[in-house]
Amino acid sequence: MQTKQRILSLALKATVTCTLVVLSLGCAGTQVRQAPSIPSGGMAQPSFHTKGTPTGRPSGPLQPGEYWWNAQLSPRGPLMVLVSVPEQTMHVYRNGILIGRSTVSTGSQGHSTPGGVFTILEKKKEHYSRTYNNAPMPNMQRLTSSGIAMHSGNLPGYPASHGCIRLPYDFSQLLFSATAQGGTVVVGDGKMSVPYLASNPGIVLAPKDFTPAMLRPLGRNEYDWRPNRSTGGPITILISAADKAMYVYRNGNPIGRASVEVSGSGGLGDEVFSLLEGTTGRESFLAPGRAGRRWMIVSGSGGSASPEKIASRLRFNPEFASKLYDTITPGTTVVITDKPIVRKGLNAPVLEN
Repeated sequence: MQTKQRILSLALKATVTCTLVVLSLGCAGTQVRQAPSIPSGGMAQPSFHTKGTPTGRPSGPLQPGEYWWNAQLSPRGPLMVLVSVPEQTMHVYRNGILIGRSTVSTGSQGHSTPGGVFTILEKKKEHYSRTYNNAPMPNMQRLTSSGIAMHSGNLPGYPASHGCIRLPYDFSQLLFSATAQGGTVVVGDGKMSVPYLASNPGIVLAPKDFTPAMLRPLGRNEYDWRPNRSTGGPITILISAADKAMYVYRNGNPIGRASVEVSGSGGLGDEVFSLLEGTTGRESFLAPGRAGRRWMIVSGSGGSASPEKIASRLRFNPEFASKLYDTITPGTTVVITDKPIVRKGLNAPVLEN
């Protein structure tokens, strides 16, 4: 099964110095640029394991051993790992947003990796197989009592393990540092039905209670606000110029969406922002009568538009803006893109950028 995702090109541009388009934008901000940092310590890489090659492309095909990681896109929230056996890939989501993906090597013929929903039962940075000649398994995360686990290994470009999910060594360290015991891993083998469409993931997780009505196109000035779907936790907001819509997630669950009008020529670009403490001393552009909030650029490159100019191009229901203004807290992450988030033409609850 060919994955049709075009994941958000989060090589993101930096100009909207903190603007979030979403609510306030009278903005003073600071830009932060960080390259993926591989955690140190733990078990050394065995010579025959694939080290891994980072790629700046969060979309498109991956060669064996390639991976992409950008945890700052969604720094807080519940974490979900999806493994696609047909695609030999792994996608990692935090607060419902994609923060990493990698090639993998699953079970070979006669040792197939089982599909289903698993819990991380045990984590050990240094581990050796008790079944297969004391084979080294750095950054081991056990999924079953029978020995199926995620760990560093050799990735030849096809299923080659005894049932475990092999990862590039560097990616296994990044994943190990992000997960917690008791976390959820969904393995899609293309045979059995599993939630979240693990065999064909997008950038945003579909909710467990998904219905087609949740993706019904919204009319001008229309919005849907259901904060009781998730009453606490970190918030992530996605704004898509292509969809002319905004999507709000809290603790990994969708709690709202609204139609968005974009005026002027040219795209908005691809930006990521994080809400800071305090206000700017000026009125919010998009939430009438409220003080402008302060935003920090998390990721971006190039561009020269001012925050005010970006904000002036966006229009959505002021009532929705006020509700959202009262809901967001410092640490809220906003992703802005010109690309679509809702996948078109598929009868499936898959969202993508």
